[in-house]
Order: sequence, then structure tokens, then C-alpha cells
Amino acid sequence: MRDELKIKISLLPSSPGVYQYLNKEGTVIYVGKAKNLKRRVSSYFNRVHPVVRTNLLVRNIWDMKYIVVNSEEEALDLEANLIKEYQPRYNVLLKDDKSYPWICVTKELYPRVFLTREKHTKGAKYFGPYPKTEVAHALVDTIRHLYPIRTCRHALTQENVESGKYKLCLQYHIKNCEGCCQGIVSHETYAGYIENITKILNGDTKQVSDFLMHEMMARAEELKFEEAELLKRKYQLLENYRAKSVIVNPSIHNVEVFSIVRDEAAAFVNFMHVRNGAIVQSMTVEYKVQDAGSDETDEEILSTAVRDMRERFSDTFKHDKVKEILVNIVPDFEIEGIEYVVPQRGDKRKLVAISLKNAEQYRTEKLKMMEKLNPEQRATRTLTTMMNDLHLNELPRHIECFDNSSISGTNAVASCVVFRNAKPSKKDYRHFNIKEADGNDDYAQMREVISRRYSRLMSEGAELPQLLVVDGGKGQLNAAVEVLDELGLRGTIATIGIAKRLDEIYFPGDSVPLYIDKNSETLRVIQKLRDEAHRFGIAHHRNKRSKSQVHSVLDDIKGIGPKTRLALLKHFKSVKRIKAASEDEISLVVGAAKAKIVINALAEANAE
Repeated sequence: MRDELKIKISLLPSSPGVYQYLNKEGTVIYVGKAKNLKRRVSSYFNRVHPVVRTNLLVRNIWDMKYIVVNSEEEALDLEANLIKEYQPRYNVLLKDDKSYPWICVTKELYPRVFLTREKHTKGAKYFGPYPKTEVAHALVDTIRHLYPIRTCRHALTQENVESGKYKLCLQYHIKNCEGCCQGIVSHETYAGYIENITKILNGDTKQVSDFLMHEMMARAEELKFEEAELLKRKYQLLENYRAKSVIVNPSIHNVEVFSIVRDEAAAFVNFMHVRNGAIVQSMTVEYKVQDAGSDETDEEILSTAVRDMRERFSDTFKHDKVKEILVNIVPDFEIEGIEYVVPQRGDKRKLVAISLKNAEQYRTEKLKMMEKLNPEQRATRTLTTMMNDLHLNELPRHIECFDNSSISGTNAVASCVVFRNAKPSKKDYRHFNIKEADGNDDYAQMREVISRRYSRLMSEGAELPQLLVVDGGKGQLNAAVEVLDELGLRGTIATIGIAKRLDEIYFPGDSVPLYIDKNSETLRVIQKLRDEAHRFGIAHHRNKRSKSQVHSVLDDIKGIGPKTRLALLKHFKSVKRIKAASEDEISLVVGAAKAKIVINALAEANAE
């Protein structure tokens, strides 16, 4: 650190504020806020940080600027503005590269209701934004089914309507509009439609539902069943929309919910606004880090998200007096007049759980989309997880797994399955017939097949795997390690064993197994390897056993091929009848020469 920078830091006040770090070129590379500027800035330079990115940031700091403010809340606002302006390299940034749609209600004689991505209509009311366009479309469609509002863009001023400037269109004739352009529907009636629509968009659907139910019953009593049926359909539409929104009891009103989930590259924050027990707004946003890794705490990121969301929706919910914000962790700044609550039970806890579920789902969708666009990314992520979980020195792009199979020591076989980039490479699978080891000695069988496999790969100069998985516990693992020691491959091929009972992982020389999370990608890949090796070995063992069961004395006669054997069995039906037949009878089926060979071979077999 330069002497000039040391002096600047020593003179910092112990007040709330915002600091900016600059590199040698004078570019702002980081913006941060602090309750205590001196303590916060000093913390960057008095220790080695556990996150590489922070150490890189400190290494690139050449100069510093700061601004003192009155409160931490002001510091948060100022920090957000400076981050938007400078887009610093080392900051967590809001990833918001698209505009979300709003539902606009215009201020006209006969207002229109439509979707828009820009707030430019003067005097109009805007509801949203809606993070999913299909939700906004569905809501507008529901409103248009409920109320016959116009969809045209005509300038319906009082003068234009009275002069009959516009003609009735198709929407009027199919009863989707009541003829606003010619003043057929009164201003008062249409204003009632808009008032109810505004209530729906604000989340207050109960009053509208009650009105529709009352009108429906009144029409039914007057025997106006067609009108009652129409009102019933509207009521059901509104109830369906309401059912999707109401999650808790209506006593919970005017609260906001924030939750955060995080991985190595980004944080995902879900925001929900609740009014009268209904979620009237929900949005998940992603906060990314431009460089890998981040020492920004969850509390700091959530503080930024709270400020962003409250600013974004300030117009939409300005009439709601929010006094409580439900969170899964408490942000590190205060808002005057608002209390943070981490609920532990009840309906409020359910709201936070729903918010977390939405944030997690958003993260999952983003991950799946990225993997779909770049399949290699998923494999690399899985292999990186395996490398970390299994303490490997390199990514296990080539993995091999061995399994033995026999019944009471008979027809002993083994299988080797190969995974490349965490996926089966079936063309590389191999079967082994046990030749030397005792059929009842699993350890000897494992030593034999591993010795044969890797002796051959070494002699051919073929690629060796980064990871060897043995299906079995410590005994099978030790047998495999002994062979690798003999071949000089102990330090080249990492080896583990997976026990069948609890899927525990054993490492060479360690008697204490590793228990991996059942939902871990690492365990799923190892289980799939083990299952594939077992399936492949059982299939080979079954084939070998079947062949031994259908073997007959005819198979051992030299000069008698498959077609001749088939002809004999087809004619005589069994080996017993062939043995009982005369040479002349056999010659009628396969000829004199082959009949002589069969008679002589059968006679020798009987003599033995």
C-alpha cells in the first residue's frame, strides 16, 4: 500500500459513508458502504482474505475516495447509484438485462387496459412489473373475460364520441365491447368496470367476487338464467385467479417478503408483496459477481436487494403502509418504521418458505438453461464437485469401475465400466472371465482383473483413468491398491471403494469411511457407476451360465459344425436318441462321412 493511501485511511472518519477504490488508471473498481468508514476500509488491508477475489481487489487498489452521509440507509442508496454508474469490476451487480412488462390503465374517457414494457403514457396507472410475461398476459385475458373493455386505440374524446367519428367494430358484435366509440355504454358503467379492474390488479378481489356472487343470485331469482350463467363464469374466472394468489389467511396484509439463496457465482433474491392474504406481486432477481467468488455477505446482498425492490415498486405500492418485512436472514441496515421478522412458525413462516422455493426454482431454471445451451458446463460442474468431495488432484474425466459376479464360485466373471465426463462410454466397457483366481475369493478375483486391465493399458500406451472405483468395502479396495502398487500406478490413479450397505466411501489407508450427502452429484455418479458395473457383470454371467447349461456332447465333436448339430437334433429330438440310432439312420440325415464321425465320437465318449 502506498504511503499516501495509508495516510488517507488513517484520517478516515468513523461515520457512515460510501468508499470507492480506484486502480492505477483511475478506474473505479469497487464501491462499498459502511456504518463505520475507518473500520471497514482498514479491514481490507490488515489481513489476508480467504477469498482470492478480495485479495486481487486489494492488490489492485491504488487510490480511494469516500463520501460521508447521515445514515446507513443513505449510504445504501448512494452505493447503489454509484454501482449503476461505474459498474465496478469487483462488485456484486444486479443482473437485470431485460425490461419486465407492466399492465397499464390509461386515463381517458373510456380507459384502456393493456401490457407495456415502457412507462410513458401520461397520467396512466401502472401495475407490476411482472417477471413472467405469460402471467401478465393471463391476467389481462382474465380481466377482458370479466369486463367488456375496449381494445382499440381510438382517441375517444367526448367530442369524437358525440360526432360519431368511429364505427362499431367486430369486438362490439361478438360482445367483447359495449360500443364505447359511439357512447352506447355510459361513462358511469364503464368507470365501474375500471374501478373493479383496478381492485383486481391491486390484489383486492374479494369485494369484486362478492359483487358478482350477489348479482348472479339476483339474476337467478329473477329467472334470468342466461345472465346468471354469464355472471357465474366471471365469478369462477376471478376465483381461479384468486385461488392462485391467496396462500395464507387474509389477516396477513401489507407485508413484504424477501429471501435469498446463493451459489458460488450468484445470489438469487425473491421479493413478494402481500395484501389481505394474497400475493399481489412476486419477482426473483439475480445478483451476479463479475469475477468468480465473493466475500459479500448474504446480509449485504439482501440489503441491496431490499433497496432495489422497494425503489422499483415504490409507485405500485405507495398507498400500502408496510410495517413488517419477513426475511430468511436479517439485512444489515435498518428502515425507519419497518421491522424485520424471521418467522419460526405459522402462516408467516409458510410465506418465507414459498419465497425461498421461488428463489430456488429460479436458480434451478437458470442453471438448466445454461446447461442446455452449454452441455459441457454441466459435466465440468459435476466433475469439479467430485474432485472437491473426493479430494482429487484433477478432474476425473475418465473413471472406471469394477465388479465381480459368480454363483457359489461357478462361472466367475468381472466387469469394467467406463465413464467419460460423468457419462457412460459403453464402447469402452469390458468383460473378464476369471482364469486363475479361486471362484470364491472376491479379493483374488479383483486383483486378477485389475492387473489384467492395467497391464494391458500400459503395454498398449493407452489412456489411464483419473479415478478407479471398486464395488466393495475395505477388502476389495485394498486388493485393488496392492495391484496398483505393483504396477507403479498408486500415485497416478486415485482409488476409492463404495460399500453396498450405506453407500459409504472408503479411501486407501483410512478405516473411517466418508458419508456423502444422499443428494450430492458426486454420490449419484458413483452409484450409477456401481449399478452399471453390476448390471453389465450380471448380464455377462447370465450369458455364460446359459451357454454352459445347453452344452452337449455334440459340441465337442471335431468336424461337426452348428448346422450338422441342428439337423441331428431336429431329426432325432435328443442326444439320447442320436446315441441309440444306427450309422445308416444318421447317414440319411447328415451323410455317410459325418455319420461315421458322430458314431465314433459317441462311442469314445461312452467308453470314457
